[in-house]
Amino acid sequence: MHLRNALRAATALSLTMVGAAQAETITIATVNNGDMIRMQGYTDDFTAKTGHEVEWVTLEENVLRQRVTTDITTKGGAFDIMTIGMYETPIWGANGWLVPLDDLSAEYDVDDILPAMRNGLSHDGTLYAAPFYGESSMVMYRTDLMEKAGLEMPEAPTWDFIREAAAAMDDPANDINGICLRGKAGWGEGGAFITVTGNSFGARWFDEDWNAQFDQPEWKEALTFFVNLMNDYGPEGYATNGFNENLSLFQQGKCGMWIDATVAASFVTNPNDSTVADSVGFALAPDNGLGKRSNWLWAWALAIPAGTQKEAAAKEFIEWATSKEYIELVAANEGWANVPPGARTSLYETPEYQEVPFAKMTLDSINAADPTNPTVDPVPYVGIQFVAIPEFAGIATEVSQEFSAVYAGQQTVDEALEKAQAITNDAMEAAGYR
Repeated sequence: MHLRNALRAATALSLTMVGAAQAETITIATVNNGDMIRMQGYTDDFTAKTGHEVEWVTLEENVLRQRVTTDITTKGGAFDIMTIGMYETPIWGANGWLVPLDDLSAEYDVDDILPAMRNGLSHDGTLYAAPFYGESSMVMYRTDLMEKAGLEMPEAPTWDFIREAAAAMDDPANDINGICLRGKAGWGEGGAFITVTGNSFGARWFDEDWNAQFDQPEWKEALTFFVNLMNDYGPEGYATNGFNENLSLFQQGKCGMWIDATVAASFVTNPNDSTVADSVGFALAPDNGLGKRSNWLWAWALAIPAGTQKEAAAKEFIEWATSKEYIELVAANEGWANVPPGARTSLYETPEYQEVPFAKMTLDSINAADPTNPTVDPVPYVGIQFVAIPEFAGIATEVSQEFSAVYAGQQTVDEALEKAQAITNDAMEAAGYR
């Protein structure tokens, strides 16, 4: 027995030494959204548990996409973990650019990840990124201003009602805009918003033969509606407003409504950050009576680029940051309303979380999004606010710049759509789709 105990002690000691010897410093590229900033504040917990240190590279969304895409396509090796989403993950996984996450621990419970998130972050059934949080989009609105206007927000509003409510709540004398929406260029910023708006108006990026559809009346109707709505009742300079800019405006009480990512709900209802925290209501993203809502499906997820020298440490971080335990850590410190939403089934089964005012609407919005059937008319692609082909990011970035130029008053709707049609068809022809 003494010998066995001695061997056990020696084994434990050697494992401790190996663990110490293998402590790494991993570099993580992430987006400057609130939940990611919050995660950085808890990194000491990860370091205490594993010995690994973390260096953060925190970037604005458009810059992040550019940096990580350049790094992975050139095998730059600057990052051990990248924050990417449902657009990049399946494409990069298919290319062999990401480490498969097919050997995560039993305790991690990969089956607990919401099916919508797991499917969107997989290729051929293999998970290539773990969701830090998942989201759809929904209407957030000022209940006090809606009441003052004598209106009642339906659970599932139409775009016509949104315009009516924006008109009723608009109060320039008191610096209140009827509505705040994204106009910022970038395929995942304003580009995402106008694409889902287009979906609800019957528009689509491509027909079934990969012909661009910006010359069709549905796009003109959608873009004209959006521009008129924002020119009439939106903030000055909305052409440069993205997620974070609109979040700030809403928190300052300067928006009657804001339609954006469901993940924003915890920030607009947090009394430490939001001046209107006690008067925020939620509704499904609007439709136009054609059977498609203008909501998207997205996850900001953590992935490991193939070729990293620190794969084991990177996997440990991913398990820590996207675990049930991390959710409980945030809940214990900051309350259940502030945990990363939309990633795990078990979260929505937690009684404390079910009491959070936006929990059900977030889940309903996620479940209402169907990336395999995103448009009124059939399309050859998967994706709601994006088209899941490698060429899309480049094309949609250019198209979104043309649309933002309309929002800034630099060109007409017709001019932008004509350019979008040409940009898209030229790129698709060059890529061999047509």
